[in-house]
Amino acid sequence: ILADIGYIPRQEWLSFYRGSRLSGCSERMPEYAIEAGCGALGHGLPQAVGIAFGAKLQNEHFHTYCIIGDGEMQEGSSWEAIQFAVKHGLSRLRIIIDANELQAMDFLENILTISGRKDDLKNKLTAFGCRVEICKGHDMDAILAVFDTWNAAPADDPHVKVLIAETVKGYGLACMERVAKFHFRLPTENELQMGKRYE
Repeated sequence: ILADIGYIPRQEWLSFYRGSRLSGCSERMPEYAIEAGCGALGHGLPQAVGIAFGAKLQNEHFHTYCIIGDGEMQEGSSWEAIQFAVKHGLSRLRIIIDANELQAMDFLENILTISGRKDDLKNKLTAFGCRVEICKGHDMDAILAVFDTWNAAPADDPHVKVLIAETVKGYGLACMERVAKFHFRLPTENELQMGKRYE
């Protein structure tokens, strides 16, 4: 997306993992609009909470957006960050969770998520005091509608806003959909020949 809108040079994206300055776990690269690249799980949300808290202390009114995975929500530091954000009423914090039911090695229910509890993440976030919305993560209109709802909230609304965006890992590529190993590697030319699928 950042390449499509002109922040990242197209060649850097095309040479990803093949000599590009972009690494698998991106570092801070503000010239590419990457303010906090957080490959190490559990670091991104605490950083976003720190930015949002700093903004509140300085009476700044910008929004802080953090995109994390549902696998990352298995990290304790993410929940500590949520607790801090709710405690301090960081209502300008926007958390988007890419909920594809996979983490680096396997499906979440094979790691920590209890099988059959589909609403577990929403219930936990709500219990912590967040305002939670759920939508199809491949539907940009649905995502923007959630953002509009958040932006229409009263100025004194203290809630941390969370969007659980339900997605399919590797969406659109037959070789990659719901396959955990593509967390770490790019598809080969032969795998790409398996074709694309779009709804």
